[in-house]
This record gives sequence, C-alpha cells and structure tokens, in this order.
Amino acid sequence: MPRILGVEIPANKKLPYSLRTLYGIGLTRAQSLVAEAKINPDMRASELTEEQINKLVELITKHGYKVEGDLRRELQTNIKRLQAINCYRGIRHKRGLPVRGQRTRTNARTRKGKRKTVGVTKKAAE
Repeated sequence: MPRILGVEIPANKKLPYSLRTLYGIGLTRAQSLVAEAKINPDMRASELTEEQINKLVELITKHGYKVEGDLRRELQTNIKRLQAINCYRGIRHKRGLPVRGQRTRTNARTRKGKRKTVGVTKKAAE
C-alpha cells in the first residue's frame, strides 16, 4: 500500500478513487491532481513509482490544499469559535442538533441519536 502524506491509500483501486481516502480530497480534486501529474488515471495505486508519489505530494502542497490533520484541526477550531461566541450555529453544535435549519420533530436521527422515550411509564398492575 502506498503512503501519501502519512496515509496508506488502497492499492487495488484506480488512482483517483484511492486518492479519495485522503481527508479533504474528493473525486474532482483527485482527478485534477492525477491529470496535472500526467499519470494514467486507469493505473492502480499499487503500480505507482516513488517518483509519481512524490509528484502527487508536491502538487498537493503546491496548490495549498489542506488535507488530513490540518483540515480536521481547522474545522474543529471553527466549531469551537462558533460555540464560544454563543451564536445560533454554535448552540446547535453544543446540543448535538442539526445546524442548517433541518426539522427536528420527526427526523434528525443522525444528529440526535437513538430515540429516547420521554414521559411514558407503565403503571404496575393493581
């Protein structure tokens, strides 16, 4: 498995699809990187030479793309800033509710978690 920026990418996938395992690189960006590096996009990641890997890393840093730890850190600091200034989005992040205006009465199970029954208790048989 080749390593790019400290992350092992899947060796058996085609190059643009295996580059997507890097956090911050999607399909479009991966395809443009492969094209700019002049590498065959049908090539498997296991067939990459050390020179081609270095070329991809150089292109990612040259374009200034934030990937992996840097990007995760930036997103976390943005969320912490929103929470610190107590804006609406920050409050929603704190409470674990949807941030972008979605309804919460029936849906939002991804953010809210498993259903918790509230206020319904069965009385003991008398």
